[in-house]
Amino acid sequence: MKPGAKNSITDVAGLKVGNATDHALRSGVTVVVCDEPATAAVQVLGGAPGTRETDLLEPHNTVQTVDAIVLAGGSAFGLDAASGVQAGLREAGRGFAVGAFRVPIVPAAILFDLMNGGDKDWGRYPPYRELGYAALADAAADFETGSAGAGTGALTATVKGGLGSASSVLESGFTVGALVAVNALGSATIGDTRHFWAAPFEEGDEFGGLGLPAPFPADARMPRTKLSRRPTGVENTTIAVIATDAMLSKAEAKRLAIAAHDGFARALWPAHTPLDGDLVFALATGRSGRAPAPEDFIALCAAAAATMARAIARGVHDAVPMPGDVMPSWSMR
Repeated sequence: MKPGAKNSITDVAGLKVGNATDHALRSGVTVVVCDEPATAAVQVLGGAPGTRETDLLEPHNTVQTVDAIVLAGGSAFGLDAASGVQAGLREAGRGFAVGAFRVPIVPAAILFDLMNGGDKDWGRYPPYRELGYAALADAAADFETGSAGAGTGALTATVKGGLGSASSVLESGFTVGALVAVNALGSATIGDTRHFWAAPFEEGDEFGGLGLPAPFPADARMPRTKLSRRPTGVENTTIAVIATDAMLSKAEAKRLAIAAHDGFARALWPAHTPLDGDLVFALATGRSGRAPAPEDFIALCAAAAATMARAIARGVHDAVPMPGDVMPSWSMR
């Protein structure tokens, strides 16, 4: 495996990403837009998810493809972001055809960032619908990571979280890309060090090049969570998209999402807790024009885990310090 040209989910042909960021709110929205409808699935392993339109992604259900995927802050309020994206797609004539109507299919997931120091006094209606519309309008091959979009107000147990992305090109020619908003109950770094749990998968120095600590800290196996550092431990959840240009069925896309969760376990300790809503959407654009052979699909699933782990570390690494932060960024430790 090697990174794609951008080391980003947009190395997967057929995808663009847009962000809308509100620094006063300390929250935002990120949207993955499919140039053409893409096969999609989802796997939820956290105990406290917040979602929209995820039931239709199960392999036994009718709709096979989606137009976009939304990741948002704001807890349940952030689910409004999908309505803004849906509105913009409808204006563009996109959507699942039902008679004379087209219904844009826009699954979404949210993370909890309500108690991160931002101004949440938004009046009657939360701002996420308009942020979703703006994120769609911003969609492009290049996009900001770190303290942007859905990662704007994200936190981990030890440092700020953020929006991260990475990609891998396999020997088979298939490309895998990951996008993730890291707001975990646990930590992406080992013990009290700056070293990332994802270090064995790092490509070059994409998240600092520190490798693993030597010697390994004696207390590294002790879970570090927000429960010990903050008033409550409910402001959590890591939400992500794993994507490929391979031609996959919905069932295969779901298997890819399951495999990508291994990247959570490689990059976060602990992961998938009862207070996280950890979730991975999978997208298969099919732009390679090829379906993977069994051995290639195994390699694709392994790459999904490795690429997701790298994206998680990059999201934390790329977060930047801002006035009023309640936690330091990785760069300031």
